[in-house]
Amino acid sequence: MQLDDFREVAANYKVIFFDAFGVLKNYEGLLPGIESTFNWLQENGKEFYVLTNDASRGPKELAESYHRQGLYAITPERIISSGMLAREYLDLKVNHGRVAYLGTESSAHYIETAGLKTLPISQLDLSDIADINALVLLDDEGFDWNTDLNKTVNLLRKRNIPVIVANTDETYPVSKTRIAIAIGAVAEMIEMIVGKQFIRFGKPDAQLFMFAYERLENVVPRGLETPEDGHVSKRDVLMVGDTLRTDILGGNKFGLDTVLVLSGNTQAQDVEVQIRSTGIIPTYICESVLIS
Repeated sequence: MQLDDFREVAANYKVIFFDAFGVLKNYEGLLPGIESTFNWLQENGKEFYVLTNDASRGPKELAESYHRQGLYAITPERIISSGMLAREYLDLKVNHGRVAYLGTESSAHYIETAGLKTLPISQLDLSDIADINALVLLDDEGFDWNTDLNKTVNLLRKRNIPVIVANTDETYPVSKTRIAIAIGAVAEMIEMIVGKQFIRFGKPDAQLFMFAYERLENVVPRGLETPEDGHVSKRDVLMVGDTLRTDILGGNKFGLDTVLVLSGNTQAQDVEVQIRSTGIIPTYICESVLIS
């Protein structure tokens, strides 16, 4: 297996889309030395965005988590989360009543800003659900996995309402050898039990990439006077991720070149087998995005 140098790869693109977990950070925090990568991007006039399935917090809080660890290049406007798409859907499709959710109070930021009343599943009374007009699955924390998942199933048996899954990730690593179940897997289980199809936002679906790509139309690249001077085509954008079935598949389907990094979900000893078994082929493979 041939590994590419991330600096040499990134030099050929105007815009870099980064996944977050496994690319910029892991269960221990930020990748040591990641600040050098963003210094290089800024020095070389590269635009960058973080495309994440993490709907546990809003962009402001997510950016602050990077700042607390010493990475200030990632500002709220550079974070594009699947939670934003969930909010957009609610704005368009659900205009009154209450929205129940599975997740933390912080994750409810997305549906609160839609101007709707929110209610955590833990506070839901199954005898008072006439005005529950949607359910959003945001995060795998903030609720009791026994009581509240059972309550969720019974809510959906009683109410025919849209269910939005704001994070499609099925698992996430909590150490080098262990993973935890993410809300995407919880959604699949509930979906199977109630026999209904949920609405999903996040990689690998195209909506998140389209949402990010549309932002580029209003970006004035460094050193240029107007957006028209620096029109960005899909050939100018590179998607970087650590997971074949979300980051790389999503980028490929949207028509972007892709980089699979081996600093997260996909380990070096497994990569060739996973590529052969899935048929998902990244444009490049790099050890990480670190630039020394």
